[in-house]
Amino acid sequence: MSMHSTITKSNDTTYMGQYLEALSLVERLHRLLLDVIKDEFERVGVLEINAVQALLLFNVGGNEVTAGELKSRGYYQGSNVSYNLKKLVDMGYMHHQRCEVDRRSVRVKLTEKGRHVSDTVSELFERHADGLENKAVLTPADIDEINTSLRRVERYWTDQIRYIY
Repeated sequence: MSMHSTITKSNDTTYMGQYLEALSLVERLHRLLLDVIKDEFERVGVLEINAVQALLLFNVGGNEVTAGELKSRGYYQGSNVSYNLKKLVDMGYMHHQRCEVDRRSVRVKLTEKGRHVSDTVSELFERHADGLENKAVLTPADIDEINTSLRRVERYWTDQIRYIY
């Protein structure tokens, strides 16, 4: 049996089966999050940016950052960051300025247009948080447990990358 077919089986109660189901859920949730963001922007009539770019604007928020800082925070991978930052600057969602200390580095921050997108994503997430809480989908303790578990997996994976020769 291939790993792919194992991932899709949710009735496998072995540790490996449960781990693969968790990996599949994380991946599906991320894709679903991007679809939810895309749908929100279609609803409000902002069609020139994609969900990844909207999430990037949200994650930058009120900060002034470099592409390297976004990558080091684990939000984005390699050229994906540079490409999307350039597109967002070209479309007027971000300002960019060469860093005084390291002239090779470019710092970016949101324009008013970019802050509007960031605020739209923030409002969407606030509605989701309210809905999850009000409908008792997840309690604060549930979210805390999920976050604690995901942070442990993140540390384990980070250690795997760091200590592989």
